[in-house]
Amino acid sequence: MTPAPEHPAAPASASPRVRIARLARRSREVLLLCALVGAVTGAVVAGFDRLVVEVLVPRVLDAPLWVATAAPLVGLVLAALALRYVGGPDTGPATADEYLHAFHDSHHRLGARGMVARLVAAVATLGSAGPMGLEGPSLFAGASIGALVHRRLPRALRVAEPRTLLVAGAAAGVAAIFKAPATGAVFALEVPFRDELARRLLLPSLVAAASGYLVFVAVNGTEPLFQLAGNPAFGLRDLGGALLLGVLCGLGARVFAAGIRAAKVWARRPAWQRLALAGPALVILVVLGHAVTGERLGLGSGYDVVRWVGEGGHGTWVVLALLLVRCLGTTATVAGGGVGGLFVPLVVAGALTGSVAADVVHSLDRGLFTVIGVAAFLGSGYRVPLAAVTFVAETTGRPGYVVPGLLAAVAAELVVGSASVTPYQRSLDAPARVVPEG
Repeated sequence: MTPAPEHPAAPASASPRVRIARLARRSREVLLLCALVGAVTGAVVAGFDRLVVEVLVPRVLDAPLWVATAAPLVGLVLAALALRYVGGPDTGPATADEYLHAFHDSHHRLGARGMVARLVAAVATLGSAGPMGLEGPSLFAGASIGALVHRRLPRALRVAEPRTLLVAGAAAGVAAIFKAPATGAVFALEVPFRDELARRLLLPSLVAAASGYLVFVAVNGTEPLFQLAGNPAFGLRDLGGALLLGVLCGLGARVFAAGIRAAKVWARRPAWQRLALAGPALVILVVLGHAVTGERLGLGSGYDVVRWVGEGGHGTWVVLALLLVRCLGTTATVAGGGVGGLFVPLVVAGALTGSVAADVVHSLDRGLFTVIGVAAFLGSGYRVPLAAVTFVAETTGRPGYVVPGLLAAVAAELVVGSASVTPYQRSLDAPARVVPEG
């Protein structure tokens, strides 16, 4: 990365002590701005989360089955209208991809209009119980807020790396929605690259993630996403099983990533074309999910699926069928132009895959392998193994999962190859500009 230019207030004739003091003062100002961006992002994400999770989704899930079945299709239509008439004809449904595009291309600007349009479209998609996650819009909102602040205060930020507030805002968005500050910081730094971290932005990301988390939990509480008690006990058999599960999740992530990237290409078609395919597919998948499980597990972001599979007592073929329904449902939502994240769908796929593996090999601990599956599928699908393991440790409150989770994530990373759910990641030696696929 290009070193940050020296602030013009420190002329070459100034003594080293004066120049260091001025640099330190500017650095403190940058960190304060990161904290401000994080706090604003936390407040925005808290409102977004409460509206979707506490107001809209429960109404869909409690509605008659025919209403719940049709809701995701209605959500896609409303999302298409929001993107077209709030954002403009060139506004697409991408959220995390937009962050990555802006990270690698300084000419790609994130603006207030696009942020509002995508948030409205995300409320329509996710509030109608579309099978995607809230973290994509949250990350995009934070990155957009950071980019807007940077453009308003360019002089105060000359001492900083140009992408500082962009990354800080993204970290705050993920940290807030998952109530996991370390995950937010690591994910924002790890996801732009396939094999590297944006290490020089670690401190701003941590500051923003912490402030975003604090504001979010002040509004929505500190209850963790997944409630598990005790510490996992594992031996050599479990560690070997973790490696095998990592291979399985890596293969699954390759297939899932291919489907998602094809769906993103399809989503560039006119609205009527993409809705004609995705709408009926979503309806069918919701009906199938209900028929197989007796519950409405084909709807919503998927946290209920993780809790359901953690309870055990479900047949292996039922879990496999739900895995297929969830993955196809997310793919159809993306193809239909829905606005949401792919982080949670990968988490759900990993939990279901781990449960199936534990069922097949009866000597394996179900709870342990459900969580290991999350680390492996998420880490390989988004090419973020470190963020995946951090997520598992923070959201379960059980750091003992780190060792088997790391083994599984590394195995999955080796198997997944160059596949990823986003075309905007790159290697450090790749050109800075990114050309969208399709």
